[in-house]
Amino acid sequence: MKDLIIKPTKFLIEQVKKLDNKTKKIIYDKKELIKINPFRYKKVHSKNYNHVFSIRLSSEREAKRLIYVIIRDIVFLCFILDRSKGYKDLEKYFKKIEKELN
Repeated sequence: MKDLIIKPTKFLIEQVKKLDNKTKKIIYDKKELIKINPFRYKKVHSKNYNHVFSIRLSSEREAKRLIYVIIRDIVFLCFILDRSKGYKDLEKYFKKIEKELN
């Protein structure tokens, strides 16, 4: 597999700033696993993107999902969704970061 570039979105960076250190470490570890095999996590259906994946994140406070999308040779770490809402906000969040993905 050719080298993939992993890029967090500005929106994700803002979300991560609000997280505790334990959750930040989990995200870093998951990012390292994505480098090894970006297709290892659960695939999610999206209206606008083909290769969307979800990673479970659990901290002491609440459960969340890190959403990432693969476009050509770039893995965009997109945003964090609250697991209690399922994937209801998925397309709304994609709208917020649409310019970064194109």
